[in-house]
Amino acid sequence: MNTKRLTPHDVEEAARVIASGGLLGIPTETVYGLGANGLDPDAVKAIFEAKGRPQDNPLILHVPDESWLERYCGAIPAAAHTLADRFWPGPLTMILPCKKAGDGTNIVPAAVTAGLDTVGMRCPDCAVTRAVIAAAGVPVAAPSGNTSGRPSPTSAAAMLEDMEGKIDAILDDGPCSVGVESTIIDLTVTPPRLLRPGGVTLEELEDALGEVAVDEAVRRLMAPGEQPKAPGMKYRHYAPRAPVTVVKGDADMTAGYIVARMGEKSGVICFDEFRGYFRGHIVESIGPVADQAQQARRIFEALRAFDHLEVTDIWAQSPGDEGIGLAVTNRLNKAAGFHIIEL
Repeated sequence: MNTKRLTPHDVEEAARVIASGGLLGIPTETVYGLGANGLDPDAVKAIFEAKGRPQDNPLILHVPDESWLERYCGAIPAAAHTLADRFWPGPLTMILPCKKAGDGTNIVPAAVTAGLDTVGMRCPDCAVTRAVIAAAGVPVAAPSGNTSGRPSPTSAAAMLEDMEGKIDAILDDGPCSVGVESTIIDLTVTPPRLLRPGGVTLEELEDALGEVAVDEAVRRLMAPGEQPKAPGMKYRHYAPRAPVTVVKGDADMTAGYIVARMGEKSGVICFDEFRGYFRGHIVESIGPVADQAQQARRIFEALRAFDHLEVTDIWAQSPGDEGIGLAVTNRLNKAAGFHIIEL
């Protein structure tokens, strides 16, 4: 298959790829996604095949505006409209009950929901992608556009490393502005539950809704028998080929700890201020200690970079859990298979 490169001027052609059952690389503010018609089980199956993704890992439906919720969701709580009014378009996915067809089955195919009676809904903050969805006339199911388990792509070039020849086309709208996947909040439980941290922070959710619980899977691996309600909860994700060890704590202390224990061919992910600690080693910096937004934009690029470099293992300094730092630490922890050292 020849993967065609499209630009933001090619909205109609991109929409035809979706409407005809093809696979399209789509830009969003979070990461690039692997999109298909979310109402076509065969097209959705092709997503799983292209990614090598486990079938019990649900997908997110992307829509162009809030009004589309009524088409695919039933018993929509007031909290959903509160969040949509405040954060859509934006990096927020809401888990809601599926709408039922006349025969009592879910309108959204089981291939999207992994057989659950809930579905994740998101309106991305990318005008060209919203235009493609509207032109196609169907919601777009889209996980991140990487081979399953690898770091997510934040540019079209990064996505093509994994998907060249596997998808019909990719729509290039430049680098992603957020850099980590959307926040996922489950609105089918009380209190609402954060399933995955992302570009909308826990603090912002609490300000909008009041109490928000944090699922245990944010800070640990799910057990083999547990059923994930949202993407990214169950499996090791975002991982480069070399094993990763995350070191949490005061930045000066974590830098010193890594220096004392790293091997001759160890690589390092660190804050900008500490590059000089690791002379003679391959280093990917992710921004200043105080700049969490830049850390979010850089983390997947840093993890991906090591797949092109000769390192035996990777040590990573970890930001704090406040703000979008929680999303960055979550991605690092999953990349490391939760091999974390806390100082």
